[in-house]
Amino acid sequence: MDDLAIIELYFARDEKAIKETDTKYGRLCFSVAINVLGNEEDSEECVNDTYLGVWNTIPPARPNHFAAFICKITRNLSLKRLEHNKAHKRTSTAVVSLHELEDVLPDNTIMPDVNEQEIGEKISDFLRTKRPVVRAVFIRKYWFFDTVSDIAEKYSFTESKVKSMLYHTRNELREYLRKEGVEI
Repeated sequence: MDDLAIIELYFARDEKAIKETDTKYGRLCFSVAINVLGNEEDSEECVNDTYLGVWNTIPPARPNHFAAFICKITRNLSLKRLEHNKAHKRTSTAVVSLHELEDVLPDNTIMPDVNEQEIGEKISDFLRTKRPVVRAVFIRKYWFFDTVSDIAEKYSFTESKVKSMLYHTRNELREYLRKEGVEI
């Protein structure tokens, strides 16, 4: 079933929408959740919570890109769950990934008035200037929380090359944000 038809099921408040969403995007949502949480049980709960979130959001929302919409909900729920479980999951891939970005992104204690949406737009603008493969590697690591080895395998790179790409991209992002007036 195509995305528009699934969205129409949500607007009709037809519970079949959840089943169709799970059939088409269940594995993708689980992949996002497991990469953040590293725990199958928590990931399954986040995926189920995603369906409830989609059900409660559509209507009135009518997403243009349904897969991205669902992944964003899954990712946000997974990050909230990770924060809740943080003391027990210090080795999670997401914690490591977010720690790598601490030196690049503004600190809310230094800049409490920072507009996260503006920062997100600046990061998107920056990534649009990068070669597609560099952009894809960066997004796989810091949005989907894929491991370096998974990224290397996906793009047929060595792990060293992926680490180097991420290192250089983070440094370039830091400089870009500084030039854009973002205090880091």
